[in-house]
Amino acid sequence: MVEQIAFTSNYSDLSTDRGFQFEFQCDRCGSGFRTHFKAWSTGTAASVLDAASSLFGGVFSQAADVGERVRSAAWQRAHDEAFQEAMEEVRPSFVQCPRCSAWVCRKSCWNEKRGLCKECAPDLGVEMSAAQASRSVEEVWSHAAMAEEDKRLGEKEWRQTIRATCPNCGIPLATNAKFCPECGAKLKVEERCTECNALLTPNAKFCPECGAKVPSR
Repeated sequence: MVEQIAFTSNYSDLSTDRGFQFEFQCDRCGSGFRTHFKAWSTGTAASVLDAASSLFGGVFSQAADVGERVRSAAWQRAHDEAFQEAMEEVRPSFVQCPRCSAWVCRKSCWNEKRGLCKECAPDLGVEMSAAQASRSVEEVWSHAAMAEEDKRLGEKEWRQTIRATCPNCGIPLATNAKFCPECGAKLKVEERCTECNALLTPNAKFCPECGAKVPSR
C-alpha cells in the first residue's frame, strides 16, 4: 500500500522544473519559514535538451520530447519526496492547537504552559498590560477638562436658542458666541414681557404667557 502524504494548508509551493522549495506560515501571526532549495538534476538535463532542440531540431528534438515525458513522472515523485522532507524540516517550529486546530509557530504564538495557541490561551501578563493601557486611555477621556470655548456647549447654553448665522451680516457662526466675530452685532438678545417678565420669542407680537401686546420695536 502506498504511504499517504500528510500535509497542511499553511504552505506555499515555490518549486520549479529545476528544483523544490516550500514556505510554511503560522496561521496566527503570519511569520514563516522557507525550506532550503533542493535542486532536481533531471530538470536541468531536460532544460539543456530543450535548448538544444531549439537550435538543431531532429534527433535533439526527439530527445527533448522523451525528456519531457520522463520529467513529468519523475518530477512528481521527486516533488513528493521533497515535500515530505520539507515538512520534517519545519515540523519542530510549528505545533497544532488541539482546541482550534490552527498550526502556529512555537516561537511567538504557542502558550507552552497551557498547551494551547495564544489565540485560545493568551499570555495573562500581556493581556493584563494591554488591559491596563486600555483603562488608562479610558481614564484620560473621562477626566479630560473641557476647553473654555467648549464650555459654552453645556446644558445651560443649549436651553437657549442658538443661532447658526448672524442676524445682521449673515455669516455662519462657528461657535455659540454672544457677539458676531465679523460685525460685532449682539447675538443673544433677550426680550421680556413688560407685564409678566416672561421671555419672548423673536418678533412676537403678544406674550405667550399673559397675552399682553408687545410694544412695536
